[in-house]
Amino acid sequence: TKNNFNFNLTYYMMITIHALLMIFFMTMPIIIGVFSNWLIPLMISSQDLIYPRLNNLSMWILFPSLMMMMSSMFIKNKIFTGWTLYPPLSIQNNTSINMIILSIHLNGLSSIMSSMNFSISMINMNSNKMYLNNLSLYCWSIMITSMLLILSIPVLASGITMIIMDHNFNSMFFNPMGNGN
Repeated sequence: TKNNFNFNLTYYMMITIHALLMIFFMTMPIIIGVFSNWLIPLMISSQDLIYPRLNNLSMWILFPSLMMMMSSMFIKNKIFTGWTLYPPLSIQNNTSINMIILSIHLNGLSSIMSSMNFSISMINMNSNKMYLNNLSLYCWSIMITSMLLILSIPVLASGITMIIMDHNFNSMFFNPMGNGN
């Protein structure tokens, strides 16, 4: 009998999904999001963050993003590009790449909304509005991390948008045959 199951591709798919889940669904939402939602209001002496509904929307966007990421494993053509979505490997005719890229876009939107909420809350709801120097070290670390996320996620989004454009619309951003880089 002929067995079409390829263990190498399954291994690469599991490594890729594991890395994406750990980075985008464990580190960022749990370590930054959950602890910051709990600790920042306590440390700036306020009852809640400045925009609780934005915070709620940010959390609810994570669920469809996670479901899209997990369902991409069960599609016939699986992803095996590594967590960086290496362009020569990601320009394959594959719907799981599209689902993962959309999932990362939604996750990035959620991270930007949370980061804006944390930064604005620390600036505007601080008990001593005159100075930000009375913030704790944790608040400063979340403020700097939030600013870095707000600046870096659009760059990530543009890179993966170029991958999806190459994949679906035959643009030549990463294809050397079309002067891509």
